[in-house]
Amino acid sequence: MATVVNMPKLGFDMAEGLLVRWVKAEGEAVEIGEILAEIETDKATVEIEAEAGGVVLKHLVTENSSVPIGAPITVIGEEGEEFDIESVEVESEAVVPEATPPSPIAVAESPSNGDGRLPAGVRASPVARRLADERGIELGSLSGSGPQGRIVKRDVEAAVSASAPAIAPFQASAVPAETVRIPLSKLRETIGRRMTAAKQQLPHFYVTSDLDAAPMMDLRRQLNSRMPEDGKFSVNDFVIKAAAMALREFPNLNASLDGGEIVRHGHIHVGVAVALDDGLMTVVAKDVDSKPIRQLSSELRNLVARARDGKVRQGDIEGSTFTVSNLGMFQVDHFIAIINPPEAAILAVGSVRDEAVVVNGQVVPGRRLKVTLSADHRLTDGAEAARWLQVFRQYVENPVHTLV
Repeated sequence: MATVVNMPKLGFDMAEGLLVRWVKAEGEAVEIGEILAEIETDKATVEIEAEAGGVVLKHLVTENSSVPIGAPITVIGEEGEEFDIESVEVESEAVVPEATPPSPIAVAESPSNGDGRLPAGVRASPVARRLADERGIELGSLSGSGPQGRIVKRDVEAAVSASAPAIAPFQASAVPAETVRIPLSKLRETIGRRMTAAKQQLPHFYVTSDLDAAPMMDLRRQLNSRMPEDGKFSVNDFVIKAAAMALREFPNLNASLDGGEIVRHGHIHVGVAVALDDGLMTVVAKDVDSKPIRQLSSELRNLVARARDGKVRQGDIEGSTFTVSNLGMFQVDHFIAIINPPEAAILAVGSVRDEAVVVNGQVVPGRRLKVTLSADHRLTDGAEAARWLQVFRQYVENPVHTLV
């Protein structure tokens, strides 16, 4: 029986997606889990996996079309199978306007031939094409480091860096810089809309702790001395693992509000904020509390790499129950974060600092880490949040327990 594939909802506030590229053409065989299409949302370009196997019988929308969530986009079935295309297309037309105004993204990417290649035969990701256009980089002059030689974001960024003029010695100038107006990107618009709503509608409160990071850093150094360069642990790996293990004991912080009910989630899926050129994206590590930290570290590296290449998959950005935002790599000592609805809390993590501490009445060198938990007062309270931080502290200051 033919299966109709609909435009998926890739975020709780997503209304539509831009179908950038069909990976599987009509008449092509597809297996469950294979990449079917690339969808661009307000946040990222997402690879959509096929939920049924067979043959792509018919695409119901063309590339570079904006499609509302839930609208049919393609049909998968057995080769030669007949199906009632009229009823499918009627349903599609009922939710997709016949004349959809072209979006800026669709216009910018219109030169594509539909397989990720430009007319000159250059294969490039949507993010790479857009960045190259913005920076005046000729894609045909680049070598791609992505799959099958595809040009990805990092290739364009490398070209931009190589073409940047050398920085001249500073000289004071009386000529003011030109005022420039830059339209908000879709990602920045989405971030602004969601964070404004979260700050206005969620009763935030904040609890901060200053932790002894020396044991965690010592263990990390010992482990990394035995690991290859591309397999070394980050501070964030230990922080995320410690947060997930502490959440086991405090289900109200691994929860969300659904009408008049508190939903305590059985799984602990931690969202990790990733800095992109024009904003933040949250990728999701699944079942963090039950995974060995080495597996967690590897999965996080892959998630972050796909996010920065603009090639996240549907499962990469769905289902978080708690979020960690770490700005330590930017030498930020302390900050507070806005909760990511509908989650109950978010942990803001600063940098590990070298400073003098008092131990047994003696001033000695120490390493400290400051974290702040932002929580929704409808789901929890200050005392529970403080107790969660106490347990989190135990895992950070006794990090060997995160290896179990």
